[in-house]
Order: sequence, then structure tokens, then C-alpha cells
Amino acid sequence: MNLLPLAIDLVLALTLLWLAWRALSSPDLFRAVVLFIALGLVLGLVWVRLDAVDIALAEIALGAGVTGALLLAALAKLQSAEAETADASTEQEGDWQGCSQALAEPDAKSKPTLTASATMDATGSAMPIALRILLALLLLVPLAGLGWVVWQLWLPAPGLTDLVAARLEASGVAHPVTAVLLNFRGYDTLLELAVLLLALLGVWSLSSAPHLGDEEQEPALAALSRLLAPLMILVAAYLVWVGAHAPGGAFQAGSVLGAAGVLLRLSGWRVPPRATGWPLRLVLVLGVVVFACMGLVVMAFGQPLLGYPPGWAKPALLAIELAATLSIGAILAALFIGGRP
Repeated sequence: MNLLPLAIDLVLALTLLWLAWRALSSPDLFRAVVLFIALGLVLGLVWVRLDAVDIALAEIALGAGVTGALLLAALAKLQSAEAETADASTEQEGDWQGCSQALAEPDAKSKPTLTASATMDATGSAMPIALRILLALLLLVPLAGLGWVVWQLWLPAPGLTDLVAARLEASGVAHPVTAVLLNFRGYDTLLELAVLLLALLGVWSLSSAPHLGDEEQEPALAALSRLLAPLMILVAAYLVWVGAHAPGGAFQAGSVLGAAGVLLRLSGWRVPPRATGWPLRLVLVLGVVVFACMGLVVMAFGQPLLGYPPGWAKPALLAIELAATLSIGAILAALFIGGRP
């Protein structure tokens, strides 16, 4: 029975490597996206085996769920654009058919050119194989270094566990991961929220959202979304609440909210026009604004930036998590819509 955990870890590691290789080498983009989603699910199981349940939840919800939906949406838009280009090329080919027939007969001078081009294609087809072999050989060096680093992890290392445990009571929460993300390492989390917001602003600057309310609802998917969306909202609320003393928190809850928005969008749910104005923009910036304001308010009481007093830490972190959950969910759903409303 002692070999069973080792066998499970070995199967997960080999499956992870195989999925990563197949996702990178697959010529079919749809198959590559599906393999990428499967890779995220298996990676979540790997994080569970490493006792990092918080990271596993974020990986499954964000890395496999929301990111997979974004890739599928981008692939659908890419295929529609290619279809439109092909239709335009067909029409143009029909217009110039007479001219092409007139120039269809090659003369003797064009034959060496065709032979030279064929030779170049034959020579060029061998170049990617050589480049792949060279790249594989170059990757062996960092792969060996990474393997050596992973092997050294078996050695006992104290890390920052003792320091976090010593200050955990003053952090306002009982779970060390939440304490690190929102209190001890608040700068990084604030910047992560800002990066998400900037990514959405970049998407909105490119184009407007296509057909926010013109689609016909799919009956089966609409019925399923009416059942699952309230349950997903309840799960998100639970993850926010449980994050103070167990795996969970704002990013996990926000990703579940974002997945609910993606599901409603896929089912053809119509966004009310009045909700796409200032209410939506308020929710999008709420997480960054509340986080930054909390960090600035404590400075008036002699504390450093994002340095919460022990008596204020718990309500401050709760307000930050609630605001961040709403913002993350709205940003992820808006990214899936793919344009400015």
C-alpha cells in the first residue's frame, strides 16, 4: 500500500507531460484547446497531491475553466474571420476567372522558376525539423536544471512557515494562505487585480462587444443555466466565507462567478442595457478601489500602506474580499464577451 501514492504521483506526472506535449504539437487548434483544458484539470489534481488546495481551486476554475472558455471563444472568432476571408477570396476569384484563363498557359521561361520554387520548398521543409532538434537539445539544459531543483526540494527547508504562523493571529484570518495574499503580501494581490483590470481595458480599446442581446436562447442550455447559475453564486459566496479559515478566497470565488457569467452568456442570456453603463464599470473597478482605499485609510492612523491594525484587519480583509470577488467575476465574464458594451 505504500507504493500506491507513488504510483498515483507517477501517473499524474506522466499524464501531465503527455497532455502538455500533445497540446503544443497538435495541428488542430480545437483539439489543442481541449487538451489545454484537460491539462489544467490534471494540474489541479497535482496541486491537491501537493496539499495546495487553494492553488488547485484557482487552477481548475481559472486555468482550465475560464481560460479554456476564452480560448474557445477566440477560436470561434478566428474561424468565422477565416470563413469570411475565404468567401471574399472566392468572389474575387470568380471575378478574375477570365483573366486567369488567359494567363494560364506558361511559357518556356517560367519552367525553371517553378522548378526553383519547388526546390526551395523541399529545402525549406527540412529546416523546421533541424530547428526542432536543435531546440530540443537546447531545452535539455534548463530541463536538467529544473530536475535538479525539484530533487533538492526533498531536503528539509524551513521557509516562511514559522514567520507566518507567528503573525497569523494579528492578520485577521485563520488561514495562512489568505493571510499572505491579503495582508502580508497585499502589494502583489493589489497589482494582480490591477493587471486584470488593465487587461479588460485593453480588450475594450480594440472593439465593441458583438451582439450583446441579439442571440436566440438555446432552450436546453438556458434551462441548465437557470439551475446552475444560482448554485454557482452560492458556491462563490461560500468560498469567500470559508477563505478566512480554510482553502478559498476572493480569486477562487471570483472565478466561479466569472464561470457563471460565461455560462449565462453561452445560453443566450440577454444583458440589460441599463446594466452595461456605469453600474458595470463600478463593479469592475470596485476591487482595486476598495483595496487601495483600505491601504490608504490606515495611513491616517500611523500605519504603513496596507498595514492593517490588529483590530481592523478582519473587517478590512472581509470588505476587500467581497469587493475583489465581484470585480474578478465581472472582469472574467467581460473578457469572455470580448468587447466594450
